[in-house]
Amino acid sequence: MHPRILEVRRNLLKKNDELARDLRGRFLSDGLFVVNLVSGPGTGKTALLRRTLGELLNRGYRPIALVGDLATDNDARRLAESGAPVRQITTDGVCHLEADMVARHLAEWSPGPADFLFIENVGNLVCPASYDLGESLRVVLLSVTDGEDKPLKYPKLFNTADVAIVTKADLAEACEFDRAAAEANIHDVRPGMQIFSTSAKTGVGFDAWLAFLIDQRTACGLPVRDERPFVSQP
Repeated sequence: MHPRILEVRRNLLKKNDELARDLRGRFLSDGLFVVNLVSGPGTGKTALLRRTLGELLNRGYRPIALVGDLATDNDARRLAESGAPVRQITTDGVCHLEADMVARHLAEWSPGPADFLFIENVGNLVCPASYDLGESLRVVLLSVTDGEDKPLKYPKLFNTADVAIVTKADLAEACEFDRAAAEANIHDVRPGMQIFSTSAKTGVGFDAWLAFLIDQRTACGLPVRDERPFVSQP
């Protein structure tokens, strides 16, 4: 890479990281636990998130969601069916979300009181790994339809995540998915990473996933419920 291009990229990432640190502090101060969902396209992020939002609402929590997409609002409309407040971020061809995009859209939005903010990142196996969005938890998804070797082909995405979810578990047998091999590959890239296996269609694995989310929120020192509304600063 040309030295000048490399320097520009470093400066952009530094600026992003500084804003992300500021956002993280503000989120936690406002009692908001932020989850960044990353994966390639077609892994079932929207289906998993839609069920997650609905299940949290049923448990008395107040989740909201930001959805990144290159050109459409299809996923945002699907997520809104859960009953949770949802806002679309259209990137106009940019293959990832950045902290500035998150900050700008939150400054223009008044979703009301919230306990969880989920950010569904653009479906991409490379770019989202480099951009901190101020999240407290980064979750990487691997579908049984993706194949077991994705973690080895795209190690940075898995190495920068905190936890992994294998999605579409109801299709595992039909796809001849080798779960043991997939988990071994994940652990080769990120030793000891916790892995959940879920099906948004059947609900398999969601009790464990939701319990983990709530425990992680509590581990950040956030109360079980926080009646203060989240108010983003411009």
